[in-house]
Amino acid sequence: MFPDFLPPQVLNLREDTSITLAQNIQKTQLPTPLSPHPIPTTYVKTPATTNPDVSPFLLLHGFDSSLLEYRRLFPQLAPNAPTWLIDLLGFGFTERFPDIPFSPESIKTHLYAFWETCIQHPMILVGASMGGATALDFTLTYPQAVEKLILLDSAGLAQKPIMSKFLFPPLGFFATEFLRNPRVRENISRAAYFDKNFVTPDANLCASLHIQLPHWNKALIAFTKSGGYGGFLNKLQQIKPDTLIIWGANDQILGTKAAYQFQKSLPNNQLVWIEECGHVPHLEKPKTTAEVMLNWVMGNGHCC
Repeated sequence: MFPDFLPPQVLNLREDTSITLAQNIQKTQLPTPLSPHPIPTTYVKTPATTNPDVSPFLLLHGFDSSLLEYRRLFPQLAPNAPTWLIDLLGFGFTERFPDIPFSPESIKTHLYAFWETCIQHPMILVGASMGGATALDFTLTYPQAVEKLILLDSAGLAQKPIMSKFLFPPLGFFATEFLRNPRVRENISRAAYFDKNFVTPDANLCASLHIQLPHWNKALIAFTKSGGYGGFLNKLQQIKPDTLIIWGANDQILGTKAAYQFQKSLPNNQLVWIEECGHVPHLEKPKTTAEVMLNWVMGNGHCC
Protein backbone atom coordinates (compact mmCIF):
# COMPACT_ATOMS: atom_id res chain seq x y z
CA MET A 1 0.00 0.00 0.00
CA PHE A 2 1.15 3.50 -0.81
CA PRO A 3 0.64 6.46 1.55
CA ASP A 4 -2.55 8.33 0.68
CA PHE A 5 -0.74 11.68 0.42
CA LEU A 6 1.14 10.55 -2.70
CA PRO A 7 -0.38 11.36 -6.12
CA PRO A 8 -2.40 8.52 -7.71
CA GLN A 9 0.24 8.21 -10.46
CA VAL A 10 2.39 6.37 -7.88
CA LEU A 11 0.44 3.23 -8.83
CA ASN A 12 2.33 3.27 -12.15
CA LEU A 13 5.71 2.60 -10.55
CA ARG A 14 7.23 -0.66 -11.77
CA GLU A 15 10.75 -1.04 -10.35
CA ASP A 16 11.05 -2.77 -6.98
CA THR A 17 13.30 -0.13 -5.41
CA SER A 18 10.90 2.65 -6.45
CA ILE A 19 7.82 0.84 -5.15
CA THR A 20 9.42 -0.13 -1.85
CA LEU A 21 10.73 3.34 -1.10
CA ALA A 22 7.44 5.02 -2.02
CA GLN A 23 5.55 2.61 0.23
CA ASN A 24 7.79 3.55 3.16
CA ILE A 25 7.45 7.33 2.93
CA GLN A 26 6.17 8.78 6.19
CA LYS A 27 4.87 12.22 7.11
CA THR A 28 5.48 14.12 10.34
CA GLN A 29 3.91 17.34 11.56
CA LEU A 30 7.12 19.31 12.06
CA PRO A 31 7.13 22.43 14.26
CA THR A 32 9.37 25.17 12.83
CA PRO A 33 9.88 28.92 13.32
CA LEU A 34 8.66 29.39 9.73
CA SER A 35 4.95 29.00 10.46
CA PRO A 36 2.54 28.98 13.41
CA HIS A 37 1.41 25.60 12.10
CA PRO A 38 3.53 22.46 11.91
CA ILE A 39 4.77 21.73 8.39
CA PRO A 40 3.80 18.26 7.14
CA THR A 41 7.22 16.92 6.19
CA THR A 42 7.88 13.69 4.31
CA TYR A 43 10.78 11.37 5.08
CA VAL A 44 11.99 7.78 5.13
CA LYS A 45 14.10 6.14 7.82
CA THR A 46 15.57 2.75 8.62
CA PRO A 47 14.33 0.84 11.67
CA ALA A 48 15.74 2.11 14.96
CA THR A 49 17.57 -1.19 15.48
CA THR A 50 19.83 -0.73 12.44
CA ASN A 51 23.44 -0.67 13.68
CA PRO A 52 22.85 2.01 16.34
CA ASP A 53 26.62 2.40 16.95
CA VAL A 54 27.06 4.05 13.55
CA SER A 55 26.25 7.74 13.12
CA PRO A 56 23.08 8.30 11.08
CA PHE A 57 23.14 9.29 7.42
CA LEU A 58 20.80 12.05 6.23
CA LEU A 59 20.49 12.25 2.44
CA LEU A 60 19.45 15.47 0.65
CA HIS A 61 18.07 15.35 -2.89
CA GLY A 62 18.73 17.76 -5.77
CA PHE A 63 16.79 20.60 -7.42
CA ASP A 64 13.14 19.97 -8.38
CA SER A 65 13.41 16.44 -7.05
CA SER A 66 12.33 14.29 -4.13
CA LEU A 67 13.65 11.63 -1.78
CA LEU A 68 12.77 9.07 -4.47
CA GLU A 69 16.08 10.15 -5.99
CA TYR A 70 17.71 7.83 -3.44
CA ARG A 71 15.60 4.76 -4.25
CA ARG A 72 18.67 2.76 -5.35
CA LEU A 73 21.18 4.01 -2.79
CA PHE A 74 18.93 3.69 0.27
CA PRO A 75 18.73 -0.13 0.22
CA GLN A 76 22.53 -0.27 -0.09
CA LEU A 77 23.07 1.91 2.99
CA ALA A 78 20.13 0.93 5.18
CA PRO A 79 21.35 -2.53 6.29
CA ASN A 80 24.65 -1.01 7.44
CA ALA A 81 23.78 2.29 9.12
CA PRO A 82 20.77 4.32 10.31
CA THR A 83 19.71 6.19 7.18
CA TRP A 84 17.27 9.05 6.78
CA LEU A 85 15.84 10.65 3.65
CA ILE A 86 13.92 13.93 3.69
CA ASP A 87 12.00 16.03 1.19
CA LEU A 88 13.42 19.52 1.54
CA LEU A 89 11.10 22.45 2.12
CA GLY A 90 9.46 23.45 -1.16
CA PHE A 91 10.39 20.17 -2.84
CA GLY A 92 9.31 16.56 -3.03
CA PHE A 93 6.16 15.66 -1.10
CA THR A 94 6.68 17.99 1.86
CA GLU A 95 3.76 20.43 2.23
CA ARG A 96 4.14 23.80 0.50
CA PHE A 97 2.35 26.40 2.62
CA PRO A 98 1.75 29.45 0.37
CA ASP A 99 2.78 31.93 3.10
CA ILE A 100 6.27 30.47 3.65
CA PRO A 101 9.25 32.05 1.84
CA PHE A 102 10.89 29.27 -0.17
CA SER A 103 14.57 30.14 -0.05
CA PRO A 104 17.88 28.61 1.05
CA GLU A 105 17.44 30.28 4.44
CA SER A 106 14.00 28.75 5.05
CA ILE A 107 15.18 25.36 3.75
CA LYS A 108 18.03 25.47 6.27
CA THR A 109 15.67 26.43 9.10
CA HIS A 110 13.27 23.62 8.21
CA LEU A 111 16.12 21.12 7.94
CA TYR A 112 17.53 22.07 11.34
CA ALA A 113 14.07 21.66 12.89
CA PHE A 114 13.90 18.17 11.39
CA TRP A 115 17.36 17.27 12.71
CA GLU A 116 16.58 18.69 16.15
CA THR A 117 13.23 16.91 16.38
CA CYS A 118 13.91 13.58 14.71
CA ILE A 119 17.63 12.79 14.57
CA GLN A 120 19.19 14.57 17.55
CA HIS A 121 22.67 13.19 16.90
CA PRO A 122 25.68 14.42 14.88
CA MET A 123 25.13 12.96 11.44
CA ILE A 124 26.75 12.06 8.15
CA LEU A 125 25.17 14.69 5.91
CA VAL A 126 24.96 13.69 2.24
CA GLY A 127 23.93 16.02 -0.56
CA ALA A 128 23.55 15.38 -4.30
CA SER A 129 23.76 18.26 -6.79
CA MET A 130 21.70 21.11 -5.25
CA GLY A 131 21.42 18.94 -2.15
CA GLY A 132 25.19 19.27 -1.85
CA ALA A 133 24.87 23.05 -1.76
CA THR A 134 22.14 22.65 0.87
CA ALA A 135 24.48 20.45 2.89
CA LEU A 136 27.29 23.01 2.67
CA ASP A 137 24.98 25.82 3.76
CA PHE A 138 23.65 23.75 6.67
CA THR A 139 27.13 22.70 7.79
CA LEU A 140 28.41 26.28 7.79
CA THR A 141 25.53 27.34 10.05
CA TYR A 142 25.12 24.24 12.25
CA PRO A 143 28.53 22.51 12.41
CA GLN A 144 27.57 20.85 15.70
CA ALA A 145 24.95 18.79 13.85
CA VAL A 146 27.34 17.42 11.20
CA GLU A 147 29.95 14.79 12.01
CA LYS A 148 31.01 14.22 8.40
CA LEU A 149 29.99 15.61 5.02
CA ILE A 150 29.57 13.75 1.73
CA LEU A 151 29.09 15.60 -1.56
CA LEU A 152 27.74 13.79 -4.63
CA ASP A 153 28.47 15.85 -7.77
CA SER A 154 27.65 18.89 -5.68
CA ALA A 155 26.47 22.30 -6.79
CA GLY A 156 27.25 25.47 -4.86
CA LEU A 157 30.42 26.91 -6.39
CA ALA A 158 28.93 29.15 -9.07
CA GLN A 159 27.63 32.58 -8.13
CA LYS A 160 23.87 32.97 -7.73
CA PRO A 161 22.22 33.88 -11.05
CA ILE A 162 21.15 37.53 -10.88
CA MET A 163 18.43 37.19 -13.51
CA SER A 164 16.51 34.67 -11.39
CA LYS A 165 15.38 37.52 -9.13
CA PHE A 166 13.50 39.05 -12.05
CA LEU A 167 11.33 36.01 -12.71
CA PHE A 168 8.02 37.89 -12.63
CA PRO A 169 4.69 36.65 -14.03
CA PRO A 170 4.14 35.35 -16.60
CA LEU A 171 7.84 34.43 -16.92
CA GLY A 172 7.71 32.27 -13.80
CA PHE A 173 4.64 30.42 -15.07
CA PHE A 174 6.23 29.75 -18.44
CA ALA A 175 9.45 28.54 -16.80
CA THR A 176 7.67 26.00 -14.61
CA GLU A 177 5.39 24.86 -17.43
CA PHE A 178 8.54 24.26 -19.47
CA LEU A 179 9.88 22.08 -16.64
CA ARG A 180 6.54 20.30 -16.40
CA ASN A 181 6.85 19.08 -20.00
CA PRO A 182 7.56 15.31 -19.96
CA ARG A 183 9.97 15.52 -22.90
CA VAL A 184 11.95 18.29 -21.22
CA ARG A 185 12.21 16.31 -18.00
CA GLU A 186 13.29 13.20 -19.90
CA ASN A 187 16.00 15.16 -21.72
CA ILE A 188 17.30 16.44 -18.39
CA SER A 189 17.44 12.86 -17.13
CA ARG A 190 19.28 11.73 -20.25
CA ALA A 191 21.89 14.41 -19.67
CA ALA A 192 22.34 13.25 -16.06
CA TYR A 193 23.21 9.63 -16.93
CA PHE A 194 26.28 8.22 -18.66
CA ASP A 195 24.32 5.07 -19.49
CA LYS A 196 21.12 6.25 -21.16
CA ASN A 197 19.47 2.87 -20.51
CA PHE A 198 18.75 4.16 -17.01
CA VAL A 199 16.24 6.64 -18.47
CA THR A 200 13.23 4.36 -18.11
CA PRO A 201 9.52 5.17 -17.72
CA ASP A 202 9.90 4.31 -14.03
CA ALA A 203 12.83 6.72 -13.64
CA ASN A 204 10.89 9.47 -15.42
CA LEU A 205 7.90 8.92 -13.13
CA CYS A 206 10.09 9.06 -10.01
CA ALA A 207 11.54 12.35 -11.26
CA SER A 208 8.13 13.91 -11.87
CA LEU A 209 5.73 12.43 -9.32
CA HIS A 210 6.09 15.39 -6.96
CA ILE A 211 5.07 17.97 -9.58
CA GLN A 212 1.47 16.71 -9.28
CA LEU A 213 1.18 18.24 -5.81
CA PRO A 214 -0.45 21.62 -5.05
CA HIS A 215 1.73 24.74 -5.27
CA TRP A 216 4.66 22.90 -6.92
CA ASN A 217 5.09 25.67 -9.47
CA LYS A 218 4.66 28.53 -6.99
CA ALA A 219 7.27 27.10 -4.62
CA LEU A 220 9.72 26.52 -7.47
CA ILE A 221 9.26 30.08 -8.74
CA ALA A 222 9.71 31.50 -5.23
CA PHE A 223 12.90 29.48 -4.66
CA THR A 224 14.32 30.54 -8.02
CA LYS A 225 13.49 34.21 -7.36
CA SER A 226 15.30 33.99 -4.01
CA GLY A 227 18.52 33.42 -5.96
CA GLY A 228 18.94 29.80 -4.94
CA TYR A 229 22.30 28.44 -3.87
CA GLY A 230 25.75 29.54 -4.96
CA GLY A 231 28.89 31.41 -4.10
CA PHE A 232 30.24 28.99 -1.48
CA LEU A 233 33.75 28.82 -2.94
CA ASN A 234 35.19 31.45 -0.61
CA LYS A 235 33.50 29.87 2.41
CA LEU A 236 34.72 26.30 1.96
CA GLN A 237 37.74 26.84 4.20
CA GLN A 238 35.27 27.29 7.06
CA ILE A 239 33.89 23.75 6.68
CA LYS A 240 35.06 21.85 9.77
CA PRO A 241 33.88 18.24 9.26
CA ASP A 242 35.88 15.81 7.13
CA THR A 243 34.41 15.73 3.64
CA LEU A 244 34.14 12.98 1.05
CA ILE A 245 33.72 14.20 -2.53
CA ILE A 246 32.20 11.59 -4.87
CA TRP A 247 32.07 12.53 -8.53
CA GLY A 248 30.89 10.84 -11.72
CA ALA A 249 33.82 10.82 -14.13
CA ASN A 250 31.44 11.54 -17.03
CA ASP A 251 29.32 14.28 -15.43
CA GLN A 252 27.79 16.31 -18.27
CA ILE A 253 25.76 18.57 -15.96
CA LEU A 254 28.49 20.16 -13.83
CA GLY A 255 31.53 18.73 -15.61
CA THR A 256 34.60 17.64 -13.65
CA LYS A 257 36.35 20.94 -12.92
CA ALA A 258 34.12 21.58 -9.90
CA ALA A 259 35.32 18.35 -8.26
CA TYR A 260 38.91 19.61 -8.32
CA GLN A 261 37.78 22.99 -6.98
CA PHE A 262 36.14 21.29 -4.01
CA GLN A 263 39.24 19.15 -3.48
CA LYS A 264 41.49 22.21 -3.53
CA SER A 265 39.29 24.36 -1.26
CA LEU A 266 37.88 22.07 1.44
CA PRO A 267 40.24 21.72 4.44
CA ASN A 268 39.95 17.96 5.11
CA ASN A 269 38.66 16.02 2.12
CA GLN A 270 39.02 13.00 -0.09
CA LEU A 271 37.96 12.89 -3.74
CA VAL A 272 36.77 9.63 -5.29
CA TRP A 273 35.87 9.28 -8.96
CA ILE A 274 33.15 6.88 -10.09
CA GLU A 275 34.06 5.65 -13.55
CA GLU A 276 31.55 5.33 -16.41
CA CYS A 277 29.11 7.44 -14.43
CA GLY A 278 27.32 10.72 -15.02
CA HIS A 279 25.90 13.34 -12.66
CA VAL A 280 23.99 10.89 -10.44
CA PRO A 281 26.32 8.20 -9.00
CA HIS A 282 23.70 7.37 -6.36
CA LEU A 283 21.34 6.29 -9.15
CA GLU A 284 23.74 5.00 -11.78
CA LYS A 285 26.30 3.26 -9.55
CA PRO A 286 24.50 2.87 -6.20
CA LYS A 287 26.40 -0.20 -4.99
CA THR A 288 29.82 1.34 -5.71
CA THR A 289 28.74 4.68 -4.26
CA ALA A 290 27.48 3.04 -1.05
CA GLU A 291 30.67 1.02 -0.68
CA VAL A 292 32.80 4.15 -1.02
CA MET A 293 30.65 6.00 1.52
CA LEU A 294 30.58 3.18 4.08
CA ASN A 295 34.30 2.40 3.79
CA TRP A 296 35.14 6.07 4.28
CA VAL A 297 32.84 6.49 7.27
CA MET A 298 33.69 3.22 8.99
CA GLY A 299 37.35 3.23 8.02
CA ASN A 300 38.12 6.51 9.80
CA GLY A 301 38.05 8.57 6.63
CA HIS A 302 39.70 6.17 4.16
CA CYS A 303 37.83 4.67 1.23
CA CYS A 304 40.03 1.65 0.74
